[in-house]
Order: sequence, then C-alpha cells, then structure tokens
Amino acid sequence: MLDEYLARIRAHRTNIHRYRRLLKSNLSDVERQFIEKRLTEEQTALEFLSAETFPLAFSLRKGRTCRKLVAEPRTTRAFRAA
Repeated sequence: MLDEYLARIRAHRTNIHRYRRLLKSNLSDVERQFIEKRLTEEQTALEFLSAETFPLAFSLRKGRTCRKLVAEPRTTRAFRAA
C-alpha cells in the first residue's frame, strides 16, 4: 500500500517538474494558462497525498526559514584566532 502511495507521489512530482520546465519555454497565452492550471492541480494533489501518506510530518509555513537543528559552537575571546 505504501508503495502505491509513493509511486503516486513520484508521478505528481514528475508532472510538476515537467510543467515547470514547460513554463520556461515559449508558449502562447492559452497554453501558459493551461499549464499553470495543471501545475496548480498537481501541486494540490501532491500536498494532499503527502499529508495523507505521512500524517505526522511537520511542514513549514511559506515564507518561513528553517532553524538550524544543531547548535553552532560558540567561540570565546580566549579561543578566537588573533
């Protein structure tokens, strides 16, 4: 069952990459609108499927940066290079 979910996630990601690549090409307005609509649909489907497959996964809000999980060592004046 998990293999099926992972295959579907992989298919959505492949489609998203394809649509993004197509948007970089020379398209008419109608083609661009269609591709943008399909891209939005694929992203929504991927988010829904990912949330369903991995319900305990934490997600970051858009526009927020991830904090470092490992603290960086602090240097003191005694150990700083001159």
